[in-house]
Parts: sequence; structure tokens; C-alpha cells
Amino acid sequence: MMGKHKFLFAAWAAGFSGCLWADAFTGEVEKQATNWTAVVMFFIFVGATLWITKWAAKKNRSSKDFYTAGGGITGFQNGLAIAGDFMSAASFLGISAMVFTSGYDGLIYSTGFLVGWPLVLFLVAERLRNLGQFTFADVAAYRLKQTPVRLFAASGSLLVVMLYLIAQVVGAGKLIQLLFGMDYIWAVLIVGVLMVAYVLFGGMLATTWVQMIKAVLLLGGATFMSFMVLYASGFSMETMFQKAVDTHTLGEAILAPGGLVKNPVDALSLGLALMFGTAGLPHILMRFFTVPDAREARKSVVVATGFIGYFYLLTFIIGFGAIIFLTNNPEFFKAVVKDGKTVYEMIGGTNMAAVHLSAAVGGNLLLGFISAVAFATILAVVAGLTLSGASAVSHDIYSSVIRKGRAQPKEEMRVSRAATLGLGVLAIIFGVAFENQNVAFMVGLAFAVAASANFPVLMLSMFWKGLTTRGAVAGGFAGLIGALVLIVLGPTVWVSVLHNDSPIFPYGNPALFTIPLAFAVSWIVSLLDKSEQAAQDKAGFDAQYVRSMTGIGAAGASDH
Repeated sequence: MMGKHKFLFAAWAAGFSGCLWADAFTGEVEKQATNWTAVVMFFIFVGATLWITKWAAKKNRSSKDFYTAGGGITGFQNGLAIAGDFMSAASFLGISAMVFTSGYDGLIYSTGFLVGWPLVLFLVAERLRNLGQFTFADVAAYRLKQTPVRLFAASGSLLVVMLYLIAQVVGAGKLIQLLFGMDYIWAVLIVGVLMVAYVLFGGMLATTWVQMIKAVLLLGGATFMSFMVLYASGFSMETMFQKAVDTHTLGEAILAPGGLVKNPVDALSLGLALMFGTAGLPHILMRFFTVPDAREARKSVVVATGFIGYFYLLTFIIGFGAIIFLTNNPEFFKAVVKDGKTVYEMIGGTNMAAVHLSAAVGGNLLLGFISAVAFATILAVVAGLTLSGASAVSHDIYSSVIRKGRAQPKEEMRVSRAATLGLGVLAIIFGVAFENQNVAFMVGLAFAVAASANFPVLMLSMFWKGLTTRGAVAGGFAGLIGALVLIVLGPTVWVSVLHNDSPIFPYGNPALFTIPLAFAVSWIVSLLDKSEQAAQDKAGFDAQYVRSMTGIGAAGASDH
């Protein structure tokens, strides 16, 4: 069943470990007959979100409105939007596909993602809101020398955003190509134009509402599918598991661990990347500036954690439901001749298991709804990513570094909109260029960079008085470059993309090695730094600590 037409969705979820879905996007995806129900729902959703964008455009009067929706989003709304940002097609289609193929072990990704959120709640959310204005670079550079730290932070953010963006755009193109019977290049153009429109005109306010609506639709659709699966099992989890064991070719092995990540080092490294990468993703961190104060920031994390945890429970049920409903149903498989033998593969690859399950339990109407929502998930995520990348260019590089903080808000907004257009064009170009390439490593690299570069610098800047500008920049770039090099030398790129016989670095994810590297380099360089700047960096810690804990002065974040 694990055919050559695998979509990237599971690669996004599994790609963090590097090598699990190595042959994603190595072949052409054949166009299917147009699913008109999905097309109608797709246009309804796009029309509704464009109306929201028009409404939000009227409210965007300043850079604060554009970047952070004026800081007027409530904790509950922001939590729902964060959940919408995080419940990507990777989670919905990818994790359910891994449960479908490997059973219990598919939960390793759900657990890894979820465990990162308490970390964000207790260590990041409140301090980030009290110290920052638009981006996490505001926090990292708060008491350090602005130019070098912001250049590093912007570099890390843009790299994470671009890698993530390409993967999402390619995945969206493949999904639309399969479901709507559309040429791939037109599918990518649609995604690119819509994401630029949302960000260019609606800014953070439109992006937030798109993410909220998508989260509600996805939770509703997944809840209904899970209800139907449990209904067929008499609302007994034991009966559901037994049916899956009786149906799956692996038998009872699907209820045992070790099916996906067999190497303990890779498992630990994967877990660290998922946990700490979550706390270093720029488009997630940016959301904490949309709420009015630290209390609402904490509330938004609690709400997001609740929704995300509930959603991951649903994907587990959906995965086992797919085993029960799809495995012996010829409607969802096609005959393929390989090496002279006829084998049966799932239409569209196993990553379409959740979509096929929607047809099995709810007919064509639910299939159209889930298909449109799966596309909407990607659209909402790419809008958030684009906004994060644009803010890194306009706020961190142009306003803070090039103009030394003297840029007028309108000037900064012009640069931000130009950056949005630039990111959109690049996403379309790279999306077309990478159509048939294995892009799983890109998201693996995005999480590895976020965990190895952004997270250590963010933590040390907030919690360690001894951090200096030189230490932050050296440690941050050590983590960034280390993650980049080890991913390339690992099995995901060295073997799967470059087609070498064996990898130089044996593990799929470098986080276990690059996170300590970033912390160690930052610590050593800071200790050895005896410059006058280092003394100033350390002297500013006490004032920063008071503000991070109390929020006193946070309203005037732009004045520091």
C-alpha cells in the first residue's frame, strides 16, 4: 500500500525524523475526475475568507494592526487560531496515515507535538508577550546589540519559514491536483495568489480569523468521522482495536511500539526536535503578540493545548477507523504492476487514508467537506508563515537594522507588503521546481533549525544573565549551520535525495546533537567575551527580568 505516490503530508509529520518517508514526491500524481462537491465547498470557503480579508483590510491602519491585529485578539480566539496554525494537513492526514500503516506508533508524533506546549506555556508565552513587540527577535535582542542579533534571528526565521512554506505549497498543489483534476502549476498558482492576498490586504487579523474558522471546521469534521468509527464499534475502544487487529496485515503488531522509530537515538532526537522546535517556530511565537497582555497569552496556550490534544486523540481514532473501513474495500485501491506482479495501492497514496475514510463513513458530501478543509488547513498555515517571514524582513532587517529604528510605520508597511509579494513569488517558483522532488527533509530541517538555533538563543536571552551578543550570535549560527549540515549528511538527503549508498551522519534528526551544541557555544563564547559590549549586555539583564516577570513597561515595547 505504500505506493510511490505518497503525498508530503505524512512527510511533514514524519519528516521531522528525517528518513521515514524518503520517497515522497518521486513520481507523477495522476489527475482524478473532478470532485465537484469538493470544488463547490472549496469556492465557498475561499469566498468567505476573501470577505474576511476585505473586512480586515479596513481595520489595518498601522504596522501594529498589520503584524499583530492591534493586540486586540482575546486569549480564547488566539488559542483557537494557534490550534488552527498547528493542526496542519501534516497532523490530520499525516498522523492518521501513519496509524493506518503502522498502528500505535503513529502516536509518537502526536505526543511529541503536544509535549512542546507546556514548555511554551511555562517558559515562553508570558515573557515573550511582556518583552516583545512584533517578532521573537525583539526578545532575543532586548538587552543585546541590535544589529547582529536581529540579523541572526531574521536569518533563522526566514530559513524556517521558507523551508516550511515550500513543503506546504507543494503539498497543497498535489492535493488540488488529485482532488480537482487540475494541472499542478495552476494549483500552485492558486495557493500562492490566495496566501499573498490574505496577508497583503488582511494582515494578522484576516490570518487569525482564517485560522480560527479552519480550526472549527477541521475539529468538526474530524469529530464526526471519529463518532462514526466509534459508532461502528459500539463505542468500545477495545472492539475498535480488535477489529483493526483482525483486519490489518500486521495483526497484533499494530498495537506494539517500535514500528516507526526503531533506533533509540533517533527517537530521542525526534522527540527533542518536536518539543523544542515548537517553542522556536517564528510563526507560532508571533501569535503571542496579538493578545493584549501576558495573562491572555497564557490563556491562549491553555486553550490551544486543549484543542490540539483533543484533535490528536481524534486522528488516532481516524487512523484505526481507516484500517477497519478501507483495508478490504476495493473502491479505494487500484491495481499496479510492479516487477511483473500485480499489487494494490491506495488511490493517491496512504496519506489520503483520512480523506477516503470520510467517503466511507459520510459519502460524497463529507468527502467534499474534508477535502476542502484539508486544503483550507494548508492555506491558513501558509498565510501565517508568509506574515512571519514578511515581518522578519520589514521589522527586524529593514526597520531595526537598516533604518536603525528610525523607519516610519507607513515605510515599514510598504517593505512588509513588498516582502509578502516576494515570498509569494518565491513560494510559487520553488513549489513548481520541487514538484517531483523529495521535500520531506525541508520540514525536518525547519523544525531542527527552530529547535537548534531559535530556541537556545531565546531561552538564554530570557533566563541567563551571562549571555552576550557574541555568545548569542555564535551559538545561534552554530545550531543553525549544524542542523543544516547534519540533515544534508543524514539519510534523508544524503541517501534519499542525493542517492548515495549510505549516510555520513547515521541519524535522521540532528536535534540531539545540535541543541546542546548551540547552548554550549553560546555559553563558552559568552564566558570568554570580555568586551565592553559584553558588560553592557549583562548589565541590562535585571531590568529585562523585571519587565519579563511583571509586564511593567510592556505597553511601550517600541520604545526600548
